[in-house]
Amino acid sequence: MLAVALVLAYLIGSAPTAYLVGRLKGIDVRKVGSGNMGATNVYRTLGAWPGAIVLAIDAAKGVAAALLPRWLGLTEPDAWGLLLGLVAMLGHARPIFLGFSSGGKGVATAGGIFGTLVPLAAAAGFAAFLIVVAVTRYVSLGSLVAAITLAVAVAVTRGVMSAPFLAALAVAIFVIWGHRSNIARLRRGEERRLGRPGKQGQSAAGPTEARP
Repeated sequence: MLAVALVLAYLIGSAPTAYLVGRLKGIDVRKVGSGNMGATNVYRTLGAWPGAIVLAIDAAKGVAAALLPRWLGLTEPDAWGLLLGLVAMLGHARPIFLGFSSGGKGVATAGGIFGTLVPLAAAAGFAAFLIVVAVTRYVSLGSLVAAITLAVAVAVTRGVMSAPFLAALAVAIFVIWGHRSNIARLRRGEERRLGRPGKQGQSAAGPTEARP
């Protein structure tokens, strides 16, 4: 049953939300804006509502993966839910349905996981994200700060030897690694700030920013 759960979690995460939403509008989001399959690129290139839809569904993938052990009747469902959530994040980043090509950065999916299983820590991470983006207009920086805040909040509330902290630490490493090019651009002062939605003119070869 665990093997089935792992496969299902990966397939849930692999659902290419941004790609499908873009196709409904006749656009391949991999070829516009930053080329990333996350909510921010959809927001920039297709508009606010498509971006919000992608954000919500990507977060819902994390919720579904976190709840999967309960639906399948596994023992210790919260611990397994954290593991399956991480597998869903992997599927989101490398979706099988698009030939394992680069997907999103997994931030929204992580929010769904921890919002379901460790809601107070997730709320702290979300608040940190909102504050940083409101002040700086950098989604990438907000995502990085949110991931680190999440890990710290879990350490404080659950302890550093707990399964939630180990999962949160894995998320932080995953997010930081996925944003390494964004970190370099932030250091050079070349990262794009969040602007008005629905600007399709920029090609995927242009400057990029991280997507949740």
